[in-house]
Amino acid sequence: MIKQSWLESGSIYGYRNVADDLRDIGTKCGKHRVYKLMKQAKLASQRGYNRRPYMRSGAVAQAAPNRLEQNFTVHQPNQAWVADITYIRTHEGWLYLTVVIDLFSRQVVGWSMGSRIDTELVINALLMAVWRRKPKQQVIVHSDQGCQFTSKEWQDFLTTNRLVCSMSRRGNCHDNAVAESFFQLLKRERIRRRTFDTRNQAREEIFDYIEVFSIESAGTHSPTACRLWILKINF
Repeated sequence: MIKQSWLESGSIYGYRNVADDLRDIGTKCGKHRVYKLMKQAKLASQRGYNRRPYMRSGAVAQAAPNRLEQNFTVHQPNQAWVADITYIRTHEGWLYLTVVIDLFSRQVVGWSMGSRIDTELVINALLMAVWRRKPKQQVIVHSDQGCQFTSKEWQDFLTTNRLVCSMSRRGNCHDNAVAESFFQLLKRERIRRRTFDTRNQAREEIFDYIEVFSIESAGTHSPTACRLWILKINF
């Protein structure tokens, strides 16, 4: 549970925030105990880059510039999308979820789930977004600097589909706050205090939340039209 909290924070939480997470889900565990267990597991908080410069030091490597700069307000669809990955706990192991969100509507336009957190997982989500939206102009696709998003396959897919890469600063979850906010809502409304028996059970619950509940809540489609659209999706 400590590792899950730490991973879901983007590997930036320290023992105090992790202890707060455990208390939120009803687990009694003191912060000093959490500190000891995190130290044993070599889980450390993100401390940033405020180090004294040395003769051979240089700028931190960055695969792409931060084109959004936390400006999440856009004026038309398919102008900017954000992508991110989260972890869902099941008794079979982790289920990984990638979503692509249009900043204009704040709706999920592409998603992918799998038992492996690899490049194929994120490309499948972006492929769904491109297939659904078929953008005519260049779209900014913003993500963190995870290895899946810095991979050659991801960068090649962006170039082939006229998508413009944008990336958060390292260790700064606020640069991708819209995706983080969606994951918080998903976990609070469907997953909090619950461990699924199987990955398929988790998939069904998440699918219902993304493709039925969120769309109906936004009022963009009638329930009947929404379910007919779902029948067309091959997942």
